[in-house]
Amino acid sequence: SQPETPVRDVISEGTCLVLGAAEVALPAASALATSLAVTCVLPETADDLIPTDAYDVAVGRLRTATGALGGFAVTLDAFRPLEPGGRGPATFGDPSDGARSTCDIILDLRGEGPLFPADHKREGYARADPGDPLAVRNAIARATDLQGVFEKPLYIRFEESLCALSRASRPGCERCLTVCPTGAIVPDGDHVAIDPDICAGCGACAAVCPSGAASYDDPPVGHLFLRLRTLASAYRAAGGTAPRVLFHDPGHGGEMIRLSARFGRGLPADVIPVEVPNVEGVGHAELLAALGVGFTSASILPGPRTDLTVPDREAELARAIVGDDARIAILDASDPDALEDALYGTAPAPRDTDPILPIGGRREVTRTAATALTGAESPIPLPDGAPYGAVNIDPDACTLCLACVSLCPVGALGDNPERPEVRFQETACLQCGICASTCPENAITLTPQLNLSKNALSHRVLHGEEPFECIECGKPFGVKSTIERIIQKLEGQNWMYTDSDNTRLIKMCDDCRITAQYHQENSPFRMGDRPAVRTTDDYLKDKKPN
Repeated sequence: SQPETPVRDVISEGTCLVLGAAEVALPAASALATSLAVTCVLPETADDLIPTDAYDVAVGRLRTATGALGGFAVTLDAFRPLEPGGRGPATFGDPSDGARSTCDIILDLRGEGPLFPADHKREGYARADPGDPLAVRNAIARATDLQGVFEKPLYIRFEESLCALSRASRPGCERCLTVCPTGAIVPDGDHVAIDPDICAGCGACAAVCPSGAASYDDPPVGHLFLRLRTLASAYRAAGGTAPRVLFHDPGHGGEMIRLSARFGRGLPADVIPVEVPNVEGVGHAELLAALGVGFTSASILPGPRTDLTVPDREAELARAIVGDDARIAILDASDPDALEDALYGTAPAPRDTDPILPIGGRREVTRTAATALTGAESPIPLPDGAPYGAVNIDPDACTLCLACVSLCPVGALGDNPERPEVRFQETACLQCGICASTCPENAITLTPQLNLSKNALSHRVLHGEEPFECIECGKPFGVKSTIERIIQKLEGQNWMYTDSDNTRLIKMCDDCRITAQYHQENSPFRMGDRPAVRTTDDYLKDKKPN
């Protein structure tokens, strides 16, 4: 059974803000006032405005709006509240900028652009064209139903420590920031923060997150992997040989399949529909897992409002890994007939590979599936921006300062305590780019690829040099070439290193350098010669006879 999705309560007390011209906004406010606490903000005063105690009226210009159902915050400029008065036309106060307020619901009848990105996914925000009476009535009806206590699913589980946004203010991975359609993801120090109230649960962030910091929780991706394996194995157990999987959403996709079954040919017998909350969250890992467990092809059925940015990118990545464009498709079907035409036809031939067991996270399942499907011994080239790849170091530019090692968020880059080396584990690399942005010598470049060999599982040396040996004790320390270069630049060129033993200090390890500095002539650390230790004989000599 599907694990329960965590939820939180969202409380809407029915405070509604209506925006728009007087001829549309005032009738809407009157209709809503019977069930909600309404404030109507007009862009300008109306000559025939009659004050009423059913709702509040003000004049102003909206500057900003943030939040979601039960927690909107708005800022208005040129704000003029309605002044209480007796008979006669309505009068408004003096304008003021920066007026702030909160509300639970926003009804936008301005006829301008939406207040929020992907406004149809912003809960608590109803928008309609003021010139369309039917659309206005529908928006009023939606706003009326937004009062009470609602359960908000927590779609995304987020682990801050795994996020590779940045380290020490050095920029890194920004994949989730660029694909979130609602603006629910914002930078927050070295990681991002996801606003659960704004998040609409599309799952795009989880599909592109290379580290697993953002993972879909409605249901968890592991549940979907096992579901795919169960469906494929059940199909084969019933005598089938080449099943195909079709990912679809419950709304548009589910209705298309039902209409096809009732009025058309229905889905082909070898096509197994898999309903997911949102097809935008189907990434390359899900597509490869489907092929790995035994499906011959994997298709995505988008809806009319589906943002194809992530599905297109993830499908391209999956095709690059598999090396077969025919097995992964995003269908362009706007009606049941078009869906049937896309599915009835020549299906890819079945693969002669053993099904995999999709256990682990997205990266582990991707690697397992790619190994079973391709058996590639050499690295597979991938498109730019892929979350797999190698790090390359220019040995002529690298000084082995190890700044890249200290900031790598997943430990893909490491050092050797015994000698100056930069070591690299390719399977752990996220291609976040923090190492490249950190390197002071610009010696690091990234190569997107998927290395399925066993060598990618272990650390290998990217760059190493001989250590310098202390001239006093022989202990290895530092990088030989770097210390020699420093001495070459300073000796005879700087007054501190001319006619002095300071150059010798550079050639010493930390312990020997401190000892040598302490015993230098005129050393400020000496504080004079140490007095001799007094013995019993000294005390007897100093003792006066009785």
